[in-house]
Amino acid sequence: MPVISVPQAFNEEDLYVDLESMFGHRLFLKCEGFNFAGSIKLKAANEMVESAERSGILTKGSILVESSSGNLGVALSMIAACKGYSFVCVTDSRCNLASRQMMEALGSQVHVISHEHGSGGLLGARLAYLRALCAADDRYVWLSQYTNPDNWKAHYFTTAPAIARFFPELDVLFVGVGTTGTLMGCARWFRSWHRRVRIVAVDSVGSAIFGDPPGRRMIPGLGMSVRPPLLDESYVDEVVRVEEADTIRACGDLAKRGFLFGGSTGTVVSGAMAWLECHETSGLTSVAIAPDLGERYLDTVYQPNWVRTVFGDEETDVSEVLHRDLAAREPSTAQGWIL
Repeated sequence: MPVISVPQAFNEEDLYVDLESMFGHRLFLKCEGFNFAGSIKLKAANEMVESAERSGILTKGSILVESSSGNLGVALSMIAACKGYSFVCVTDSRCNLASRQMMEALGSQVHVISHEHGSGGLLGARLAYLRALCAADDRYVWLSQYTNPDNWKAHYFTTAPAIARFFPELDVLFVGVGTTGTLMGCARWFRSWHRRVRIVAVDSVGSAIFGDPPGRRMIPGLGMSVRPPLLDESYVDEVVRVEEADTIRACGDLAKRGFLFGGSTGTVVSGAMAWLECHETSGLTSVAIAPDLGERYLDTVYQPNWVRTVFGDEETDVSEVLHRDLAAREPSTAQGWIL
């Protein structure tokens, strides 16, 4: 058993769930939520903070600031508390209550944006607020997960080689997209690997990451209202877009088997299964990355009243949204594009 003195020193890297018995397709789910931050965002947060310290940007007396829909904010709150920094997380009304409470419990200040900023939406408003903060006081250090190459480097040095060690015959990798840090780090690493790996990005319907107009998205984590600066589409083979109702179905199906995963994971699993349903998978080794666990989604994705409020006009039966088997749905519920 490891003995640690700082919370970021622990992260379970080699845990996978075989989903074949649940969904009928061979898919290994890499679980990234078993650390003290509860999500894959611990890796990016730690890499960005340590890089800023090495370069002298982040010093004693600095105040960390960042925009986050939840998971990165929790990870930075944990690291800031450990290292003695103040941290201000700028989020919006879609952030889960549990994530806000966790950040505050760790000593961080949480500023919630409730009004959109022109065509940039809530994210644009968050970024505008951050720019104003930094312009007003030079103690503020904005790590900028959306533009910071250390975001993707964290996964280039950790996530991708860990998958390769466990699955030396990997054929397809499914990665959910937000800032695209995980996607770009893994795709860059596998581009120079000894065998061809197909990189499939999984996005939310309503996201503008791959050129679609932004639309309503109620589940935080994946998707963005603008194209992320870190994205290089030349590393992506295909894109699968997932409706949020299918995200909820996937989470419900996993929960019925005892696995409580987060909304981002539900989106990735739904997108991966839709892709596998449309392809010849005999002998194929496929891995999907599960960014988070489900505790922070108990008042949203796993709450029937919230589901009824959000999807009531679109779904006549809330229990059908939560409990219809993902394996039984029609393949056409997700859309894929080859880039």
